[in-house]
Amino acid sequence: MDYRPHADDARFLLMEVLDAPAQLAALPAMADADPALMAQVLDEAGKFVGEVVAPLNAAGDATGCTFNAGGVATPPGFRDAYQAFWRAGWPALACAPQDGGQGLPWVLEGVLYEWLSAANHGWTMAPGLLHGAYECLKHHGSADLKQRYLAKIASGEWLATMCLTEPHAGSDLGLVRTRAVAQADGSYHLNGSKIFISGGEHDLTDNIIHLVLARLPDAPPGPKGLSLFLAPKVLPHDTHGGARNAVHCERIEEKMGLHGSPTCAMRFDGATGWLIGEPGRGLNAMFVMMNAARLHVALQGVGLLDAAWQKADAYARERTQMRVPGPRDAAKAADEIIGHPAIQRILDTERAWVDCARVLAYRTGLELDIARHHPDEKRRASAQRWCSLVTPVLKAACTEQAFHGASDCLQVFGGHGYIREWGIEQIVRDSRVAMIYEGTNEIQAIDLLVRKVLPDGGAALAALLLDLRHDLDAAVPEHAEVLRRLAELRYATTQLAHAAQADAQLPYWVAGDYLRAVALALLAWAATRIDAAAPRAAQPARWQRATQALRRWVMPEFSLRLGLIKDSADKAAMLAGQTAPAAPAATPANA
Repeated sequence: MDYRPHADDARFLLMEVLDAPAQLAALPAMADADPALMAQVLDEAGKFVGEVVAPLNAAGDATGCTFNAGGVATPPGFRDAYQAFWRAGWPALACAPQDGGQGLPWVLEGVLYEWLSAANHGWTMAPGLLHGAYECLKHHGSADLKQRYLAKIASGEWLATMCLTEPHAGSDLGLVRTRAVAQADGSYHLNGSKIFISGGEHDLTDNIIHLVLARLPDAPPGPKGLSLFLAPKVLPHDTHGGARNAVHCERIEEKMGLHGSPTCAMRFDGATGWLIGEPGRGLNAMFVMMNAARLHVALQGVGLLDAAWQKADAYARERTQMRVPGPRDAAKAADEIIGHPAIQRILDTERAWVDCARVLAYRTGLELDIARHHPDEKRRASAQRWCSLVTPVLKAACTEQAFHGASDCLQVFGGHGYIREWGIEQIVRDSRVAMIYEGTNEIQAIDLLVRKVLPDGGAALAALLLDLRHDLDAAVPEHAEVLRRLAELRYATTQLAHAAQADAQLPYWVAGDYLRAVALALLAWAATRIDAAAPRAAQPARWQRATQALRRWVMPEFSLRLGLIKDSADKAAMLAGQTAPAAPAATPANA
């Protein structure tokens, strides 16, 4: 019951639903990414994931990583698989050719990492930060640092970490205490401790490149005083003789899940490092890495939910139990449980989430490339707006659904799901952390509503919703329903902006509800895109069943979330003696 990537599904969504070839054809840097090449990359990626990485998952979880005197051994087979991974060129898929990369669209890398996470989340944690580290160093590193390290990171020959968190400083990075002291040769000595560092020590590669947030002696308090440094595990041969740096792994954490990934407590004892970017602007450089990582985490959620669905669907087709309600077959004592409505509802609901969330995530991957490479400035701006608003929505909504949806898929197995034999309980355990790292889901909701939507009164979001409306025909009943929801979302945004003037805490109370409402509206739009392309699919009914399930079992939550927002906004306005803005008529024209 190992995970199997389905390249045909990805091809349909990219080629037919999102028309990716036409989108990429407008980008000079992506001119070689024709449909044939994209299809070939997807096919080969699926083979590697299914044949090399997926078979290591269960044993890697059972064995876990081992810590011994500062060293970490990963589970058997992990190193060989990783060496095969980077030597085959997979980490370099979307890196620039001048850096040793293949210059292919980011969306192909996104699909690859979705599949890798579904197949073996613990193993995938190792290369998961490579592209973010590459972007960070490429855009902010000195010429010397790029000459020494960029190609090694692009190829994946050396892995990278992101060292932010400290025991007293989790999401509030302004509390970071790690110190950096300048040396006469232009380097810095780093002193401090970091925790929760994925892959801080391992045996997968010969060197590990640590990107470390630290504070210079004269730096002001708070986040504006942080700088970013590169501190390798092994120092350069030409200047330091290839000596081991003073970077130490003190322990690895005993975790709920991700046993195949070492989560390390790291100590920097005068470790040698070099400044990345400008002093005091470490977060600016780090956010290049974090934003890329957040979309990867959203795709982790999609992949893990698909892995859970695959296991549950296969089990439900084989397990026979009570008779299915309805006409009886006298020759059968029991039926496969997939025929029971309760089981069908679980499977159809999670399939709907996977399919529609993929449309949104893959479009976001395409928009990333458009934002970087499109010749038209206005199109680049609209792509950046999409990525800025949709990335936190996807990170939060997809990871939340991965955990709760995987738990629902476990329910299909009954008691068998609670034991290790079937592997579904591992997905529940592994998926939980994705709601926490790379910015907790609560922080994603605050980022969306408080930092990105309300400051301009919802103008950027309104422009995005208007773009979505252009795809919809009000004469189609399903489209009319989506248009109505878009109009309701715009009104809720206006109401929140109005009420927040009286109660500054209000947006923080309802940020989670607001993000969820935005996610549902986006999913409904994605379903219309799938419906439009379904007749061109090999199995139209398979896709239509998912979109119908979304409308029946998922979308009713939209009214609940808007109701919670409206009730809170009305109370805030009433307490302040304000009059709420008038609601628009519930017609598609207001979308």
